[in-house]
Amino acid sequence: MREKIILVCSECLSRNYATTKNKQISKERLELNKHCPKCGKHTLHKESK
Repeated sequence: MREKIILVCSECLSRNYATTKNKQISKERLELNKHCPKCGKHTLHKESK
């Protein structure tokens, strides 16, 4: 079953993206390089709690 997660910018801590992931397959937290509209550059986005 896929669950909704929110990605948070590691620099400005704004919540920019919402996505889903299969928690049975990937148990660790998701980390992606995505564009932050608030910072205006590509930063590391981590899965929030």
